[in-house]
Amino acid sequence: MNKIYGSAAEALEGVLSDGMLIAAGGFGLCGIPELLLQAIKDNGAKDLTFASNNAGVDDFGIGILLQSRQVKKMISSYVGENAEFMRQYLSGELELEFNPQGTLAERMRAGGSGIPGFYTKTGVGTQIAEGKEVKQFHGEDYILEEGIFADLSIVKAWKADDTGNLVFRKTARNFNPPAAMCGKVCIVEVEEIVPRGSLDPDKIHLPGIYVHRIIQGDHEKRIEKVTTRKREEA
Repeated sequence: MNKIYGSAAEALEGVLSDGMLIAAGGFGLCGIPELLLQAIKDNGAKDLTFASNNAGVDDFGIGILLQSRQVKKMISSYVGENAEFMRQYLSGELELEFNPQGTLAERMRAGGSGIPGFYTKTGVGTQIAEGKEVKQFHGEDYILEEGIFADLSIVKAWKADDTGNLVFRKTARNFNPPAAMCGKVCIVEVEEIVPRGSLDPDKIHLPGIYVHRIIQGDHEKRIEKVTTRKREEA
């Protein structure tokens, strides 16, 4: 079965539709599936729900879909770098389900493992726990969180072989593997497609069984915040 497609638009063909729940990888602007996000914008699909740690910035990442009003709900941990995200949420234009980062990652991983729910102490006694089942284990309260079962996963990896075995780089490994796991269909964009058998099996971060479609492309790799220090005087 050929998993390699010529472009992001081709990879989304027959998969993308209005009202979908999409799990998107990335952390800040690191490891985000920027080519697939642009293709989703170009497609015009609307009323989308995104499970993603954050929404990029105003003109990059999921932020471009917020600008085009294609997103109706975010399941996220952090909104601080995206002014449009905050504006839409505070004005009631965008639904937002806040999740602690670890809980969100585990909800994705659980969904990918076929686990419908799990108990965690994170959020006990806070707004996060409102309306959720509370159960005691060893005398302490835990809240029930549900696994995320997405219609589509879009992720960014460093390398892939033609079977979809993936290698991520550094921070890009935070959310991309669990996001890839929890979708009924997973599309990955990569920097490089390498020959089958060339990846060290011990260094594969996600096996190809989770991956359905692959594209290769050039990536902008923006820096979220450029921080420099003054050059020391000679």
